Amino acid sequence: MILNLFDQFASPTLLAIPLVVFAMLAPWDMYPAPGKQWLGNRMLAIQAWTFKTLTQQIVMPANVMGHKWALLLMSLLVFLITLNMMGTLPYTFTPTTQLSLSLGLAFPLWLATVIIGLRYHPVRSIGHLLPESTPTLLIPVLIIIETISLLVRPLALGVRLAANLTAGHLILQMIASTTIGLLCLMNPAGLLGAVVLYLLACLELAVAAIQAYVFVLLLSLYLQENV
Repeated sequence: MILNLFDQFASPTLLAIPLVVFAMLAPWDMYPAPGKQWLGNRMLAIQAWTFKTLTQQIVMPANVMGHKWALLLMSLLVFLITLNMMGTLPYTFTPTTQLSLSLGLAFPLWLATVIIGLRYHPVRSIGHLLPESTPTLLIPVLIIIETISLLVRPLALGVRLAANLTAGHLILQMIASTTIGLLCLMNPAGLLGAVVLYLLACLELAVAAIQAYVFVLLLSLYLQENV
């Protein structure tokens, strides 16, 4: 029994085994893998075309060094989209609503882009902390502000992903509870609530995909600044 709205975001367990582990492994078994045949089916063709298009949009603006991140970024995109989509199904759990997972993905990847910039382009990376033509009196203040904005990036990445999904799930939970109560009372407003719930569910699916895309896109932009 759910005691409050936030209990749905608690990591469920079965026989003392956290089910979040199985939820994170599930996406890799849901996509068709190419076989030994020369020609694949239509599903494989659509999948390959989708991955190619997304790779071009996310990775191609970076230089050749940034292209090495294509496999990692696309794998992360597929992983996040699948987890977010699966979390909208009834009786499921969304691991990306946990800050431990979202920040655990955001911080190491952001730190890797910063380390790459400091290793290969140290002057340019440090130069981002001070814009050109800055008045002398504002130099210390701007350096502090830019440093804080740089350090806040992984926090913003993780919190944005978790907060948007959490807010959407909470709204769906509240409207669903209200709609069920109205339908049990034979109130005509319950039909209106059911229509609104259906539209919000469709919107939540779009938000799940968009948030995963934004997460990876921002990482690619951070990568472009440092390669």
